[in-house]
Amino acid sequence: MHDLLELAARMGYGARGFVYLSVGLLTLMAAGDFIGEAVGTKGAIAWLAQQPAGRLWLLLVGLGLSAFVTWRLLQAVFDADHEGASRHGLQTRMGQGFSAMGYGFLAFSAFALLIDTPSDPATADIARSREQAETVLSLPFGDWLLAGAGLCILGVGVANISRAWREDFTEYLACSPRTCRRVAPLARAGYLARGLAYVPLAILVTLAGLRAEASDVTTFGSALEAVERQPAGPWILAVTALGFIAFGAFSFIEARFRRIRPPRDLNPLG
Repeated sequence: MHDLLELAARMGYGARGFVYLSVGLLTLMAAGDFIGEAVGTKGAIAWLAQQPAGRLWLLLVGLGLSAFVTWRLLQAVFDADHEGASRHGLQTRMGQGFSAMGYGFLAFSAFALLIDTPSDPATADIARSREQAETVLSLPFGDWLLAGAGLCILGVGVANISRAWREDFTEYLACSPRTCRRVAPLARAGYLARGLAYVPLAILVTLAGLRAEASDVTTFGSALEAVERQPAGPWILAVTALGFIAFGAFSFIEARFRRIRPPRDLNPLG
């Protein structure tokens, strides 16, 4: 069981790396006007679905992300990284729990595309996001709930930016000091790019709540497109894309070198 859990974790990091590497390359191509629009993680998976052997790609990515969710749950619930119950440890484990939820939704998206692949996934994704926003707005205090969701997205972005500056990304790597020093900048660039990329989406969702307009809600990829339309937007988008590529590369490094210590006793109370 220990070996299987370690294999699942390494597969999960590899799947995450593949997704972000795809996001980065597609976004870089969009910045150079080689393809139509920038994409987020869901958009990258939808793009894979439209390629030769797309269903196989979807299956492999879905299984890999599911493995990563399993590892994240072991970290969050069973303290696989031995973070402890201190304030910092609980914050770290809570972040890992939210990460498990996010990648769980992403894995579900990959499996859903196996069943039904829309002709225009980007448009379908925007329509689905706006339907969900309309549902939230129909609730009591729905405008404040939607604005709060935007602020939560902003919080995720700020957390990624903060992590880029303060975290020691080599702490969990079993590699030589020289190798660790070389790969750490990839992680910092990746988390910084992820954090900054959340900001435009957070602004749009928050404004949608304050205006009570579901039509203002968009997707991660469309928010990046809004950035591209600004002065110097293509350059900003290109730098962001390189950050995504760096994050994907670091995920592959984690798949190879990360210390994986599955808990021997699956007891959340330790």
